[in-house]
Amino acid sequence: MKFVHIADVHFDSPFTTLETKKLGEQRRLEQRNAFKKVIEYIRKENVPYLFICGDLYENEYIKQSTILYINKLFETIPETKIYIIPGNHDPYIKNSYYEKYNNWAGNVKIFQEKLEKIEDKNVCIYGYGFQDFYMKRFEYENIELEKNKINILLTHGTLDGAKENEMLYNPLSKAILKNQGFYYIALGHIHQTIYQENIVYPGSLISLGFDEIGPHGMIVRRNR
Repeated sequence: MKFVHIADVHFDSPFTTLETKKLGEQRRLEQRNAFKKVIEYIRKENVPYLFICGDLYENEYIKQSTILYINKLFETIPETKIYIIPGNHDPYIKNSYYEKYNNWAGNVKIFQEKLEKIEDKNVCIYGYGFQDFYMKRFEYENIELEKNKINILLTHGTLDGAKENEMLYNPLSKAILKNQGFYYIALGHIHQTIYQENIVYPGSLISLGFDEIGPHGMIVRRNR
């Protein structure tokens, strides 16, 4: 199994904590460059799957020109299947670009709130995302896995959250997820790279604030 897992790009973030407009523009350019490097790596290494697990862009600030930039890069890797999970900053809502943009590359699949299962060769990919800015509960523990296949879950949410506000963003239990038997659980929402055995947050591609120290980037899983 070979794939790249990213999340929390937050395209067109306003970067309001930066002192000047020019610095914000520079950081947004760095977002684009980091994303382009991911796509170039996938093309060079012939990676068959790209998982984007939430908050690809900022719904309030995203520009059509940025969507066109993203989609044009997707078109450069037509043999790669791209699975996008809407998150709390880019939910699949009315008039969002997920809903109204009709020219997404043919290799792109955008999940919605209802769980979907996609079977591909020896792999089963399960995914669900946000259809609003909050998701308080989803019965993910009832997912039935396919025997004799590699089962992968894609979603965006909070793992073992304890605070009340954390319960607003698709709360997930590590214990339940571990018992389900997934080969890999690709998450988004936390902006730092975190491994909890087979449960993984890749972190944002670049730091999005002064408090976001630590590793960032993409996860690459190669054939075993």
